[in-house]
Amino acid sequence: MIKDKDTEGTDGLISDFNRFYILTILYEGPTHGYNIINKFKNQVKKEISPSLVYPFLQGLEEKGYVKHTAKMVGEKRRKNFELTEAGREFCTSLFKRFTELLSSAFEPSLQTCTHCNCKIYKNTHQETINSVETTFCCTHCAQAYKQTKPPNTQPT
Repeated sequence: MIKDKDTEGTDGLISDFNRFYILTILYEGPTHGYNIINKFKNQVKKEISPSLVYPFLQGLEEKGYVKHTAKMVGEKRRKNFELTEAGREFCTSLFKRFTELLSSAFEPSLQTCTHCNCKIYKNTHQETINSVETTFCCTHCAQAYKQTKPPNTQPT
């Protein structure tokens, strides 16, 4: 049975996040599936099923994004997975798109420093200058701004 993405609820979205996070782990360097599962659990604070990890790794390998090497550890054969050059390019492209998406989501909540024009997400420094509440990224910018603006000049 094929599910329509619109009717899956958040399961599909969370599954996509899981896969995205697996890619970030692979991007850090070669690793094995069990390590991916442990890192995921420790960093995301959520269990991830081997039935998601291993088929995803296999699919990445079939696309040429991942290769594996096998070695014996005790009596078990352990596969270490690593990104190929094509896989690194794929991840870089994906991470760039994700960064752009996050930027567009955060942009409306950003403030701009009156002095240096940097974008501020949290913890702005506010000062009242000439009866106007003025936003800065730090006290240093506030001081520099006050030193460069003549008295009774309205902030921009």
